Amino acid sequence: MEQLKARLLDVFPVFHQFSPEARSRLAADITPLHVPAGAVLFDAGYPCQAFPMLLDGVIRVAKTGKNGRELLLYRVGPGESCILTSSCLLGNAIYPARGVAESALTGLTISKAAFNHWVAHFAPFRHYIFELFAARLGNLMEIVEEVAFRKRDQRLAALLATRGDMIHATHQNLADELGSAREIVSRLLKGFQDNGWVRLGRRQIDVIDPGALKQAANGS
Repeated sequence: MEQLKARLLDVFPVFHQFSPEARSRLAADITPLHVPAGAVLFDAGYPCQAFPMLLDGVIRVAKTGKNGRELLLYRVGPGESCILTSSCLLGNAIYPARGVAESALTGLTISKAAFNHWVAHFAPFRHYIFELFAARLGNLMEIVEEVAFRKRDQRLAALLATRGDMIHATHQNLADELGSAREIVSRLLKGFQDNGWVRLGRRQIDVIDPGALKQAANGS
């Protein structure tokens, strides 16, 4: 536990702005977090009970439609936190999406009551939460723009162009990233392969012509 507390100051610099008394209060309010890969941290329709602060691992936050398809909203890594959790705690609301551990997680959590106390009484923590809202809302607006205004082939090309020369992912993984159907992604990938832009393998995609993918992503 003491090691986790020490790492908290390194990964979340905002706590360096706390007074010694405030840090003592913080130490009493936090509990360890250890979650295996694949575990569901929260799901749509459930209330939020605590505020996580990740030291290791990644949380995938996605919205699932009635047809079972997922749309990736964002990922939370070390030093970051979850805007949906913050909004649910502040508004006493239920979760509208699901959060899953993409890898094993290590961190600390603050209870709902302690979170609200810190937001109300400690300006550095409150500013951190509001800055988080601003950054995440900007990311979510980019997703809305992508889904609403860019064609699927452009979005897929843009996704592949940012993943390097060798992409370890299934067609379903990519479909989940794009909020699309696996069949559509498979058809588009086959077209990319026919154009000589990629080579498809089992759970792997080799990027042959990244320049062509970037041009396709821009609609040219």
